[in-house]
Amino acid sequence: MEKRTTLKKTLKPHWVWAIALGSSIGWGAFVQPAAWMGTAGPLGAMIGFAIGGLLMMLIAVSYGFLIRSFPVSGGEFAYAFISLGRTHAFISGWFLTLGYICIVALNASALALMFKFVFPSVLENFYMYQIADWDVYGMEIIIATIALIIFGYLNIRGGGFTGSAQFIFCIIMVGGVLLLTTLVGINPSAGISNIAPLFPSDKTAIAAILSIVAIAPWAFVGFDNIPQAAEEFNFSSKKAFRLIILAILFATILYCLMIFTTAMTQPWEGLVAAGHNWGTAEAIQNVLGTVGVVILVVALLMGIFTGLNGFIISTSRLLFAMSRAKFIPKPFSKLGKHETPYISIIFTVIVAMVAPWFGRQALTWVVDMSSIGVTIAYFYTCYTAFSLFKWNKNNGFNANKHVVSPGKKIFALLGMVASIAFLGLLLIPGSPAFLGVESRIALIVWVVLGILFYIMKYKDYKNLDKEEMNYLILGSKEIKVKKD
Repeated sequence: MEKRTTLKKTLKPHWVWAIALGSSIGWGAFVQPAAWMGTAGPLGAMIGFAIGGLLMMLIAVSYGFLIRSFPVSGGEFAYAFISLGRTHAFISGWFLTLGYICIVALNASALALMFKFVFPSVLENFYMYQIADWDVYGMEIIIATIALIIFGYLNIRGGGFTGSAQFIFCIIMVGGVLLLTTLVGINPSAGISNIAPLFPSDKTAIAAILSIVAIAPWAFVGFDNIPQAAEEFNFSSKKAFRLIILAILFATILYCLMIFTTAMTQPWEGLVAAGHNWGTAEAIQNVLGTVGVVILVVALLMGIFTGLNGFIISTSRLLFAMSRAKFIPKPFSKLGKHETPYISIIFTVIVAMVAPWFGRQALTWVVDMSSIGVTIAYFYTCYTAFSLFKWNKNNGFNANKHVVSPGKKIFALLGMVASIAFLGLLLIPGSPAFLGVESRIALIVWVVLGILFYIMKYKDYKNLDKEEMNYLILGSKEIKVKKD
């Protein structure tokens, strides 16, 4: 049996919290508030995010238990293997890989979008072509490419280096949001009266709230980066659950604060009707002027940086884990002189570099589709925890594999239900978040590609016995859970 490659333990607790929070927030909190208010109204959007955060916390119970018991790279890929075997592990890993890389690319393109608002004359140079009504400029591609190269290099330098940078970015981002809320709140031209009406007039309050709850898997994706980095914790994996809960809590508060702040600046219906490219920036500029826009841009930059950094970490660790288990080619698990999976990092950056050439609109179709993959990963995690938690010591209880915990088993069950509900909202025609035609086509293409790749690699999977597969994925020949 070949020796298993492992990663260096360099990540401190506050760095891991920052990886989860920064990945969860990203660019959306600073770019999308006007669009969310148009969909659900200010109160509907905030309630939707609050419910979404609570549902993520339900799912986090399962994550906390599994990270504590199996602190290995791969996260949901490893968890699906534990409960359902190698085929389901491949399905989970395949969807997550696409979802993570797309979010890396989307954050890079968000940087170009910010330049389009702040420095339009700079960005709109070297016009190339149009895809899906989106004009693609050479400068847009250059900016996204430079950002990806920089963060790829930082990640190759080592997990400790990127972890400390992530924490600094997060602190600046949180400070920026709090400062904006305070300045808008005390400004005499703004006020809570601008928040009325609380919901849009063209839909019921419940429909409005559900339309936001449906995007929770996308909005909060990032807290699940914690299990991807679990192998690199330099602290007890028991702390993982608290770190996840804190990250989800902070993310929920930041989302709600940005919606609340934007809504206070002016009557929100007029802001939405104006159809600005970046409604939040227009609203902040009208109230706080250039100073407000600078604060917003800095917070947005930090959100983009944390998203880029966090998802390059998680994508490369997922690829590393899949390669170590022989699901994908061996070079992806090769470590460089800084003891990082540099080939996986380079691959992630190169694939993400391709995306800006297709225009932002085309990229959002794939990202919308990737919400399916993230939700599937949530389900696998909750199902695995559900299978390991037992009501009592009867009915096939195994002391090595099972834990008696009826309460946590209920939480895992609720997490499964929430995951299925999210899938339904995305896939059932007529639901508030039903995927568009383009996203459904992208989903079908990715599923077909996955089937073909699995068939090609099937012999490699089959040649590994169960003990060797356990060792490569989990670091032990047997599946054993840690007791409280």
